This record gives sequence, structure tokens and C-alpha cells, in this order.
Amino acid sequence: MKKLLILIMVIHLWLPNALFAKQELDPKDDLYLQLTKELRCTVCQNQTLYDSSASFAIDLKTLIREKIDSGENETEIKNFLVSRYGDFILYRPEFKVATSLLWGGPLLLIILGIFGVLRTFRIDPSLET
Repeated sequence: MKKLLILIMVIHLWLPNALFAKQELDPKDDLYLQLTKELRCTVCQNQTLYDSSASFAIDLKTLIREKIDSGENETEIKNFLVSRYGDFILYRPEFKVATSLLWGGPLLLIILGIFGVLRTFRIDPSLET
């Protein structure tokens, strides 16, 4: 009976560690995960390739895996995909003239909002006593 209890305690202590142990990723797998989480599925539009199960996303994931296996680095893969599908495929596109409104748009909207609020609640100086 004691041996059975000891065996159960050992299994109880060992099993969670064995099941949830963090496995080391191969650098290629790490690059694959990074790229699929940074690239947008152009079919789903608001999902990463990592999250998408669309057939197009699966094809792109296969393409990315092939390019990584052939020795291409992150920049080369991103440049290839941007040349093929445009800046839309990147969640964080580079800052350039074509994407300047994308990067500056939120700031412009905040400034316009503040200006609108100030103009709406402006105190007319002739009403002051």
C-alpha cells in the first residue's frame, strides 16, 4: 500500500511538469511563428496568418515554411510578400509616403477632435461680465 501511495505521489508531482514543460523551439520554428504572427491574411483581413484557417493563409504559411527551409531570412521573406501582395499584408508597414496617413492618421484625428471640442465649448468673450 505504501509503494502505491509513493507511486501516486511521484506521478502527481512529475506529470504536470512533463505535460507543461516548455520545449525549446528551433530557430526556424521561432522565425516561422514570428512571421505568421506579424503578417496579415489578406482574405480574412483582420487576422494574422497564425490565427487564420483560410486556404490562402494555409498556402502562405506553407510558402513561408519553404522559404525558411531554403535559408531566406525575415527581411527577404517580408520583401517577397510585400512585392507580391502590397503593404497591406504587414500589420506594421514601414513608414513611407504611401503609408504616412496610416501612421499619422490617428494623431490627426486626435488633434481634430480636440479642436472640435474646444470650438464647441468656446466661451464668447462678449458674454463675460
